[in-house]
Amino acid sequence: MKNGPEKDIKPASTQSDPPRSADPLSGDQQDDHQKRYSQQVGKIAKRKLNAQRHVTKTVWSGLGMMGLVGWSVAIPTLLGAALGMWLDGQYPDTHSWTLALLIAGLCLGCFNAWHWVDKEDKNIHRNEEDEDD
Repeated sequence: MKNGPEKDIKPASTQSDPPRSADPLSGDQQDDHQKRYSQQVGKIAKRKLNAQRHVTKTVWSGLGMMGLVGWSVAIPTLLGAALGMWLDGQYPDTHSWTLALLIAGLCLGCFNAWHWVDKEDKNIHRNEEDEDD
């Protein structure tokens, strides 16, 4: 049994020893690596700044957007049905104005909602492309 410090301990490296790396890069490779790293950091910083500018895009605004899409379909549908009921009461005929105008209002509302959602989608994608530049 030994009573003293272990003799197998290696001395610490001196300042004159070069730093050791498992995969040393040449000067050009280091420059390329640093450029790519800087670009990635720049993209992340730009995304964070953009997110801070557009704080209003929250869960509640998303739910509100769904509500707007729903109302953009519901209102023309209900107006078509109401107009059709009035026409059926004023001018009785063999075909139902209520059903015809209900379907017309539904189609108009769906087209309106599709147009609005498509416009919002293009704005979102345009903003993402601007962030990537």
